[in-house]
Amino acid sequence: MNYIGGEWVEGSGGETFASVVPATGETIGEFPRSTAADVDRAVAAAKEAWRDWRLVPAPKRAEVLYRFAALIAEQKDDLADLMSREMGKVKLEAAGDVQEAIDMTLYMAGEGRRLFGHTTPSELPNKFQMSVRMPIGVVGVITPWNFPIAIPSWKIAPALVCGNTVVFKPAEDTPLLAQRFVELLEEAGLPAGVVNVVQGFGEEVGEALVSHPDVPVITFTGSRETGVRVTHAAAEQLKLVHLELGGKNAILVLDDADLDLAVEGIVWSAFGTSGQRCTAASRVIVHEQVYGELQERLVARAEGMRLGPGWEEETDLGPVINRASIEKIHSYTEIGKKEGATLLTGGEPAREGELEQGFYYRPTIFGDVEAGMRIAQEEIFGPTTALIPVKDFDEAIRAANGVEYGLSSAIFTQDVNRAFRAMRDLDTGITYVNAGTTGAEVHLPFGGTKHTGNGHREAGQAALDVFTEWKSLYIDYSGKLQRAQIDTEEHPAP
Repeated sequence: MNYIGGEWVEGSGGETFASVVPATGETIGEFPRSTAADVDRAVAAAKEAWRDWRLVPAPKRAEVLYRFAALIAEQKDDLADLMSREMGKVKLEAAGDVQEAIDMTLYMAGEGRRLFGHTTPSELPNKFQMSVRMPIGVVGVITPWNFPIAIPSWKIAPALVCGNTVVFKPAEDTPLLAQRFVELLEEAGLPAGVVNVVQGFGEEVGEALVSHPDVPVITFTGSRETGVRVTHAAAEQLKLVHLELGGKNAILVLDDADLDLAVEGIVWSAFGTSGQRCTAASRVIVHEQVYGELQERLVARAEGMRLGPGWEEETDLGPVINRASIEKIHSYTEIGKKEGATLLTGGEPAREGELEQGFYYRPTIFGDVEAGMRIAQEEIFGPTTALIPVKDFDEAIRAANGVEYGLSSAIFTQDVNRAFRAMRDLDTGITYVNAGTTGAEVHLPFGGTKHTGNGHREAGQAALDVFTEWKSLYIDYSGKLQRAQIDTEEHPAP
């Protein structure tokens, strides 16, 4: 169902699509394959609701978010179970996804009593000036399937507390989770029309939303290629566009690293969520002195991982999202072999027993990878990582920076000097020391450099810049016309 103007309604076109459980291939629900007409209705409802919502005091808007966070917390186990089925995450990770939405919503609710502007002294007497944040209008929210509860919260919670309204286009692979997300917002008391959800596909719903003249802000998380299309479509109307795109993240393991800790960080970062994270560690850049030992340990850990449905407690690695993902991941395995990299383990779909009906790919490690190979340059978005040997710290930094993306990076070392040099020199929006490339917290900005995005950030106070416009206010109580930069000579400095 779509949610438009406070009502759950069918799509106007009459067509539907299925949401499929990636672990089994079974259908979990049918949803409307919406059209541009549905987007028009949703935008009209959001535009109408904005007239009143923007005037609700920000602390009152925040109260809705506090109730929403409490409802998510009450439903955490059920949402995690649903996520393990509809998206495929193992239960532990699914619960973390839900917790991130709770944390983000509470953080942004706190901004309802902040939303700080600035005051500065005027250069003229008897004059006051300040800047404030103003809501913009209808925000088009387009989210991916890999964090189906967390990422909508990253975008919708700050948009709402800032006084905007929302048209939400969720990923077609996780429509039921999006529906539950909006149902809980409705239960929290959000007024009709403030958030609307339109289910469907990017070429129909997404494009209509991005090009709609009454949607001044677009926030999109997805692939670089789609992000470029979004930018082109929005450019003619000079929309504010926020893009969170791909990553080709590297973990640097130096010769003095704690290898036990490094192995834990690499396994979690490379194979968590079956590698389907923009922050996944798809490259491991290793000093040649510890390369052999690290390779041996990682292969042993990968080969010991149990594949299975995310809802089974003993599962280490769940399925990938769909058959097309299996095909893409495997195509990169073939590319890596043709490039001359050594396939150390994995490199094939898993089809034995109950795995036959789902979309499983074995954890894959390539060795002896050169930094310029395609498997070390292009985003694979699956449980594949490439081991790149280097001779020293400087070569490691060059290899890490030698890709078009710049989202996350990590370094394992006991040398504080090299740690600080890495924090300075790694060209990424996020850097971890002695931890993996995943695990961002909601109160720091999230995003990256280069082709990872277009300069905006999610999370923390930085997110507010996506959803507000700055307004400068000048109040002159001198009783006469005072001209800035002209009449200041009457009051020279002593």
